[in-house]
Amino acid sequence: MKLTFTALLFFYTPKSTAFMTSSLGDCYNRYAPASALNAASQLEQLSKMTTLSIDSGDLDVIKKYANTGFITDATTNPLFVSQAGLSGDPVYAKLVDDAVQFAVSANEKDEESTVALAIDQLAVNLGCSIASIVEGYVSTEVNPKLSFDTESSVNRGRRIISLYEKMGIPKERILIKLAATWEGIMAAEILEKEGIQCNLTLIFSFVQAVACAQRGAHLISPFTGRILDWHKVKDGRTEGVLPEVDEGVVACKRMYNYFKKFGHNTICMPASWRPSRGPGYELDEIQALAGTDRMTIPAALLEKLENCEDLVPRVLNTLEAQECDEELVGEGMIDEKEFRYRLNMDGCGNDKLAEGIRAFIGETDKLEAAVLDKIRILTSN
Repeated sequence: MKLTFTALLFFYTPKSTAFMTSSLGDCYNRYAPASALNAASQLEQLSKMTTLSIDSGDLDVIKKYANTGFITDATTNPLFVSQAGLSGDPVYAKLVDDAVQFAVSANEKDEESTVALAIDQLAVNLGCSIASIVEGYVSTEVNPKLSFDTESSVNRGRRIISLYEKMGIPKERILIKLAATWEGIMAAEILEKEGIQCNLTLIFSFVQAVACAQRGAHLISPFTGRILDWHKVKDGRTEGVLPEVDEGVVACKRMYNYFKKFGHNTICMPASWRPSRGPGYELDEIQALAGTDRMTIPAALLEKLENCEDLVPRVLNTLEAQECDEELVGEGMIDEKEFRYRLNMDGCGNDKLAEGIRAFIGETDKLEAAVLDKIRILTSN
């Protein structure tokens, strides 16, 4: 049955499907009556049950939300680094120029190596600026072109940490981001054993999450909204769904539950959000995963959370997770053959991982071209 809402806000309890209407759009409470609402913003409420990270490379925006006291971490990716590097803003232009000068002075063996060093240093320059604003983790991504090269990913991860330490940022503050390919997961296993914490990103399938946890990854970033996107296209859906049956929400809840049941310390930090029920309900997935270990959220959605005072009920918790019906995968340590088979058989995981890597490489290509031009200008003088 199709339900049409005209500026509706609805509430229901687990034992009731009675609806209450409001004109607050996606600012709603699904699990408690209106009388239970309090004056705290949803941002504040969420921060008390889930550690929050801002998904941005904009220093002013990061500072704004760090000042609320509810955001402790920040995540970046090749898109944010590219945007900063190509923005022309004087603040970011200096980060780029400093990175280029550093790379040129290092006397690398060729232009390609010089560009690579400059890109790493730019990411670190941006990360240091962010680390001066937030008190927690800062994630910095290894070049996505190395997503299928374990050795090179390990070396670049080590170099990024070394660059941070030279600028006074301890490795305990940094998460090295790697795409959750088999090679990326193997790189994370090596780095974690060296005390370098990793954030495995572009998680779209259960097998990726399990393999990351079994190999000791510190944190994973499943992309909730992009999982939903894939299923909508596959099924030809145009109508929204309730958040609790949103495929991205279901996938992230399953990962969280598995980790808790089998004693994995890997942090589940969902990212990439969509409105389960469609436009006007942009907070659906965030609210449906309240209580997960961490979340990384873009500024536009942080603003919505900040401007809404409806109750945010806790949905995920460790005790219930430990009672879930998940079974141990791969006898506790999945091997490469089974990983690749399971990922290949997962259409969403396979398709979206490849798409995400291509997109990140595209942004990296743009930045590398701009940095190469600057290197050539500097070395020609």
